[in-house]
Amino acid sequence: MLIKLAVLFSGNGSNLENILNKFHKKTIGGNDYEVVLCLSNKKEAFGIQRALKFGLETVVVEHKNFKNRDEFDKALVKEIQKSSADLTILAGFMRILGPVFTKNIKAINLHPSLLPLFKGANAIRESFDSGMKVAGVTVHFVNEELDGGKIIAQMAFQKEENMKYEDFEKEIHRLEYEILPRSIIKLFNPHPLISF
Repeated sequence: MLIKLAVLFSGNGSNLENILNKFHKKTIGGNDYEVVLCLSNKKEAFGIQRALKFGLETVVVEHKNFKNRDEFDKALVKEIQKSSADLTILAGFMRILGPVFTKNIKAINLHPSLLPLFKGANAIRESFDSGMKVAGVTVHFVNEELDGGKIIAQMAFQKEENMKYEDFEKEIHRLEYEILPRSIIKLFNPHPLISF
């Protein structure tokens, strides 16, 4: 079965590149995968350069060109439906999406905290500053509630004594690169015997 993926991003695009490396035109567990859409809401996002390395043009839909969220969401839905993607992945896509999007698109989000703790854009910093001894990442379905959809997977690590913020952030990203591919496979192959 061919599984078509759409990836939405706003910035650096390291999780986009991770997905492209692991899935684009690859066969995993009897399924063929292809990234059919890379989309960013920022024309200067570095992820656009990363996509080009795989011969993929990024569709840019800038939120600031729309008069409200619904109009922006409609434009996103149109592009995703045009691509016939089976699954949309929010990989560092820094926009809150409303019902116009969530009722029409099957999407998952990668979030850099152990939800339901530390929702929103400053999750890494809030998690680091919290004094908690564990931290981690979550992949969840996207619904109307910010970072509130059903959890698909979580991974955690022990926060070391006197850990520097830079090392903490690095560990968060390391787990992100592991959990997101696993979660995608899990959705299409419920009993995967696959490791990266």
